[in-house]
Amino acid sequence: MSLAPAQVHETKMAAPMEKHVKRPGIGVGVFVTSKTHPNCVVLGKRKGSTGSGTFALPGGHLEFGEEWVDCAKRETEEETGLRLMDVVFSTVVNAIHLEEDYHYITIFMRGEVDAEFKKDPENMEPHKCEGWEWRDWNSFPPDDKLFCALRVARQQGHNPFS
Repeated sequence: MSLAPAQVHETKMAAPMEKHVKRPGIGVGVFVTSKTHPNCVVLGKRKGSTGSGTFALPGGHLEFGEEWVDCAKRETEEETGLRLMDVVFSTVVNAIHLEEDYHYITIFMRGEVDAEFKKDPENMEPHKCEGWEWRDWNSFPPDDKLFCALRVARQQGHNPFS
């Protein structure tokens, strides 16, 4: 006796007709510090995406289920080749720039370079960044040259060293 394969019935539910609502993105920016570069953070010039030509910290999107500390470590290593230790919360900003269709909640973390692994940044994503350098916090580019979230943090008076 031969049995016929079971029939599979698919039921597709129609999605309710909802108007798409834009929501802010969630990003993590990282104040990368080093004992060999006092009062400095790693800063790079963006290219190829939103904010191209502005200066920004290492960072990126927070992934679903990811802890802030893990995101800071992952993004920093992906972008600069540096490994971090002692990563802590620094500040959070609500950065809105409607002319660029930009609205992000950006969580800033601060972490110290693990100098036993590597001491200086390397440009691991040259299609996204012109290069990384140590920049003194007190001699940053002008606000209009900073990526939106970093500009907001500085305008709010945040200092990762205090």
